[in-house]
Amino acid sequence: MQTSTRIADATSAQTRSHSGLPIGIMAVAAFVIVTTEYMILGLLPALAKDLNISISAAGQLVTLFAFTVMLFGPFLTAKLAHIERKKLFTFILLVFFGSNVLAALSPSIWVLALARFIPALMLPVFWGTASETAGQLAAPGQGGRAVSQVYLGISAALVFGIPIGTLASDAIGWRGTFWILAVLSLLLAGLIQKYMPQLPVPQREAGEQQSQLLKQPRFLAQVALSVLTFTAMFTAYTYLADTLERIAGIPANQVGWWLMGFGAAGMVGNYIGGRVVDRSPLGSTVLFLLLLAAGMLVAVPAASNHAWLVVALIAWGVAYTALFPICQVRVMQAATQSKALAASMNISAANAGTGLGAVFGGLGIRHFGLESLGVISAVIAAVAIVVALLMMRRK
Repeated sequence: MQTSTRIADATSAQTRSHSGLPIGIMAVAAFVIVTTEYMILGLLPALAKDLNISISAAGQLVTLFAFTVMLFGPFLTAKLAHIERKKLFTFILLVFFGSNVLAALSPSIWVLALARFIPALMLPVFWGTASETAGQLAAPGQGGRAVSQVYLGISAALVFGIPIGTLASDAIGWRGTFWILAVLSLLLAGLIQKYMPQLPVPQREAGEQQSQLLKQPRFLAQVALSVLTFTAMFTAYTYLADTLERIAGIPANQVGWWLMGFGAAGMVGNYIGGRVVDRSPLGSTVLFLLLLAAGMLVAVPAASNHAWLVVALIAWGVAYTALFPICQVRVMQAATQSKALAASMNISAANAGTGLGAVFGGLGIRHFGLESLGVISAVIAAVAIVVALLMMRRK
């Protein structure tokens, strides 16, 4: 018995000692997967013209993807979480390969909608299981770092996805862009098949056992906190381009570079968030929500002075991106079981917050003007801080 335990421990240690490459591949896969979701924002004008539809109709492809992730993510993750990770990740990337090929060949908006719906089903499954797998591959006490490394992919996609989409659309057309994503998805499927270690097959959990997670008040409170956090983040961020152009007076052809700078600061935040979250998930949430609120509040008053605006955007960008891995780790640690389902619940919470943020931001602009978004977002962040502090006190 002791011998078999030693062998299992040695195998686990060996897997962790070679975990850097698989985690790196998952980070690149995350970049491709999230770029598939967000790059279309840069392709909308070109595909709307090519398919002879309005830009607003083309924009519904974005809504379709986000709401599919939100509605189907937890259910599909619960159903697929027992599959061995190498097989699951390979399958997901092959789905993205096929759907991107279909998108590149789409003769109409309806076929393109199908090509967007299919990968949206798999995105939350990847995030839920990739986060869990990164934690398994990492050394003890470094799960947050591993998750943040995978989340580096989403940070890079958010920074470069939309600008790359715009540039690629101009250079090779929107169909060519989807062909590139298809090739990358197929390549990454092969790399995962070759280099991902064979991890123990997760035990299938009964539906009753999984549903127990949804009856835990502490876990549900963590998910609700994620919804509040992402709502605060996206109430202002959704309209940041307009804020830079209309309030700060940034020329339209330079706004993209400012957004890339915002995201570059966020890459630093991703690193810091992954370092501090293991010590105190709730404490880290409060810290970066405070920084987020401060950055959003200062951005508008500082808009006339670009030097101070840069400082505000750096603080905002660092906090914004740090909260991605922090929320993921925080929700996963709150789950006593069904870790993959827990991670997928956080992805759904993020998409719910993204949608709510866009709605609240739009209402704020309509009733109070674009200048009000920093205050509205900061108020929502303050509510999230109060909830986090109450949870810390109760704990």
